[in-house]
Amino acid sequence: METLIDYEHLRLIWWLFLGVLLIGFAVMDGFDLGVAALLPLVARTDLERRVAINSIGPVWDGNQVWLILGAGAIFAAWPAIYAAAFSGFYIALFLVLVTLILRPVGFEFRNKFADTRWRGFWDAALVAGGVVPSLVFGVAFGNLLQGVPFRIDDDLRVFYEGGGLLELLNPFGLLAGLLSLAMLTTHGAVYLALKTDGAVRQRAAAYVRAGAPVTILLFLLAGLWVALGLPGYALVGTVVTDGPSNPLFKQVELRPGGWLANYASHPWMVAAPVLGVLGPAGAFIATLKDRPGIAFIASATGIAGIVATAGVSMFPMLMPSSLVPSASLTVWDASSSHRTLLVMLVATLIFLPLILAYTGLIFRVLRGRVGPADIQRNPSSLY
Repeated sequence: METLIDYEHLRLIWWLFLGVLLIGFAVMDGFDLGVAALLPLVARTDLERRVAINSIGPVWDGNQVWLILGAGAIFAAWPAIYAAAFSGFYIALFLVLVTLILRPVGFEFRNKFADTRWRGFWDAALVAGGVVPSLVFGVAFGNLLQGVPFRIDDDLRVFYEGGGLLELLNPFGLLAGLLSLAMLTTHGAVYLALKTDGAVRQRAAAYVRAGAPVTILLFLLAGLWVALGLPGYALVGTVVTDGPSNPLFKQVELRPGGWLANYASHPWMVAAPVLGVLGPAGAFIATLKDRPGIAFIASATGIAGIVATAGVSMFPMLMPSSLVPSASLTVWDASSSHRTLLVMLVATLIFLPLILAYTGLIFRVLRGRVGPADIQRNPSSLY
């Protein structure tokens, strides 16, 4: 069984799978986060807020499977990344966890009482559950590109020596966080324009017309910052791609413009940033022409391009170390064993198509718009 695929290609496949899962989370759960974050902007009355909430109410929990799959894949396929990330980003991830816990509670509890203060509190919880994860995930990616202050001792134990949450909120990290927030709120607005009627739909479309250009501007600004002022991490010397997972058996150096090297050696990778610009632009144009279905596809394509841009720019780096560059974790030295990756690959090839089929079926069954009349006909609905 272990001779079916060699170790190098298994590692590469799991790097691709990790990217697919992250993009799947950003696209599918991203519009849930975006809708929640936009509640104060697109819904001004309780009825309008219920329209927005009910547009995602039946699907948000199913969409979270992508977050579970992504976290599970990191834990099982890239255990060193999992350990280093939860050490370096512990407080930030704790904030995400708290707000993600508030989200299902908000969905379940807000309609239990008609009291204005009660519903206002849970609406605020839903907004926090949309804004905080959207911002923090972007901040995390921004810090990955700068390098994370950790080291690894001779026993392969990870030691994080950073300054905590405030250190993560550096200028480039905040820029990446704002890009993530703009990207996901725009995606959420596109979804609302597709799934709702009335004033909520009109305000959501207006937000897309503002949010898409902002997303493009922040993405280009981040790219310019990376090109001109952010050194990249590069492997030097002989690179062993099929050896044991020991991050200490390599040499790494920082190079000005190093994150752009892959585009010179593999020109096809430029497709990722191109899609990152064309996707939001397509969503903007499609929204102007009142084609929300096309706008949603374009927005999802833009998200895929932006996430893929970070991945292909860093390859083969997964988590560079700013403290000891040679301890950086890469695709070639941070994975699980060959057998573990192979068994996981077989399981993924079986269950991922089932998840995709189930997701497609659910969205087909729940197709159609949600409007004020639907809420008024069913005033005791859950959300």
